[in-house]
Amino acid sequence: MPKVEINGVGIYYELDGTGEETVVLLNGIMMSTASWVDGVDFYTRNGYRLLRVDFRDQGQSDKCNEQYEIGQHGEDLRDLFVHLGLPRVHLVGTSYGGQVALLFALKYGYMLKTLILANTSARLTNHLKAIGEAWDEAAKLNSGQKFFQLAMPFIYSSAFYEAHYQWLKAREKNCGEVLTSDWFAAYLRLSSSHGGFDILERLGKINVPTFLIGAEKDMVTPLEEMIKIHRAIKGSLYITIPEAGHASFYEKKEEFHTAILGFLALSKAR
Repeated sequence: MPKVEINGVGIYYELDGTGEETVVLLNGIMMSTASWVDGVDFYTRNGYRLLRVDFRDQGQSDKCNEQYEIGQHGEDLRDLFVHLGLPRVHLVGTSYGGQVALLFALKYGYMLKTLILANTSARLTNHLKAIGEAWDEAAKLNSGQKFFQLAMPFIYSSAFYEAHYQWLKAREKNCGEVLTSDWFAAYLRLSSSHGGFDILERLGKINVPTFLIGAEKDMVTPLEEMIKIHRAIKGSLYITIPEAGHASFYEKKEEFHTAILGFLALSKAR
């Protein structure tokens, strides 16, 4: 799969399908293009092209030696879309990727057909700051296994832990084997990139058909934070996925991607 130099950094992407319209999936802070692999078929079999992107400091994109602000990802995305000849896309972001998507919609809304946000906050609440600080301290241990142990209980719901505990323990072991000091350094740059992120008061300027997906058991982005976005963006639609945590795209794959496809179909019919 290709990597292209954007703003001096090699950005890795994967483009699947042959449809006329393109859906773009933006990662959460700990994710990569590989995190979405189970969702590819949902879109390609329904006639869409699917673009997955690793932000700088993520996955197979280049690591950076200098600090940057979260808005830099929006500039990278814009130039990547131009490079790929994508004048307008359906932009889907989860968590950190949803924050990037919100910033992109504020600056480059004319490049979007729709905006879809999952498990996303428009501000860093004190609770979210505390969670982020805890994850940063875990990352500084430079141990993939310890990082998983300390971070993942915030990500997945209690129901998922009960049903998939052995799978989670296997993932914990795998993280201990594959997460390197370079990965942790990159994670810490990503984590510090959104600083005092708070764009809630600006959301009324977004004029793109918007769909929000909350999760009933999300400890990182409580439903009330998603509802604040819903109320701020005129005409937006909102649903809650029951019995799912912050990783709703993984815990409830069928419900998550089917909801997005339903919204895309609705947006075409309007």
